[in-house]
Amino acid sequence: MKFAFSTLGMPGAGLAEAVATATRHGCAGLELRLHPDTGVHTGLTAAGRAAVRSTVAGTGGLVIAALAGYTGISAPGPDGPVVRALLDDLSLAADLGAPAVRVFPKGEDVEAGVRRLRAVAGFCVESGVRVLVETHDALPTGAAVGRLLDALAMPAVAGALWDVLHPWRHGEAPADTLKALGDHLAYVQIKDAVSAADTTPVPLWTGGVPLDECGELLRGFGGWVSLEWERTWYPDVPPLEEILPGAREWVARFSA
Repeated sequence: MKFAFSTLGMPGAGLAEAVATATRHGCAGLELRLHPDTGVHTGLTAAGRAAVRSTVAGTGGLVIAALAGYTGISAPGPDGPVVRALLDDLSLAADLGAPAVRVFPKGEDVEAGVRRLRAVAGFCVESGVRVLVETHDALPTGAAVGRLLDALAMPAVAGALWDVLHPWRHGEAPADTLKALGDHLAYVQIKDAVSAADTTPVPLWTGGVPLDECGELLRGFGGWVSLEWERTWYPDVPPLEEILPGAREWVARFSA
C-alpha cells in the first residue's frame, strides 16, 4: 500500500503547507482536492500548473496520488456539460502528472455514466490518466459501482475508489464490497465515523467503521490508500496532523 492524504483535511492551507505536512508524516503522495480554495483547480494557467508541479516535485519523492474532482458522471441532464467538466479535470491531471481523477456518481443512471466515460476514453488512453469512480451518494456500494464498471469494461479508462465508510453505512459488508469491485479496485480512502447514522469524523479505531476487517481484506493491495479527513465539512474536528499517525499505523499494519 502507498500512503497519502486528501487536502480536504486542511481547509485554508496552501499547497506548500500540505506538502510539508505530507513530508513530515512519511506520506508517499497527496490527494489534491480540486477547488479554488486549495489553489488547485481547472482554472489554473500554464504557469500555475507548472508551479503546482514544482511545489510537489521539490520534496524529492512526494507525488500526486490523485486529483479529487467533483464531476457527477451519472448525474441527470445532458451529457455534454459532464463530459466537458470531466475532460477539464483529466487535462489538469495530465498537466500535473497525476495518474487519476476521482469522480462522484451524483445520480443512479449507470447507462449515462458508461456513456460519458466512453466519451473520454480516448483522452484517458492517450494521457494515461484514469477515472476513479467513488462508492458515494447515489451509487454508494461496491455492487453499484461494480455494475457501472462492469458495463464499461474499459479498465484502462476507469477503476473503482472504495471509500470504506459509504458501502458499510449502506449495509454492505466489506467482504461483499471487495468481491463486487473485484479487479476494478484501484484506490482506497480510509476514515472513521461515529456510526452509520452519524458520519462525523473521529480518529481511526474510535468509531464504527470496521477498519480492521477492511485492512485484512486489503492485505496485498498495492495501490494508494488515502486518509480522507473531512475537516472542510466538519471544522470542529481535530486537525489533520493529529489523525495522520493513526492512518499511517493502519497502512503499516495491513501492508505487512
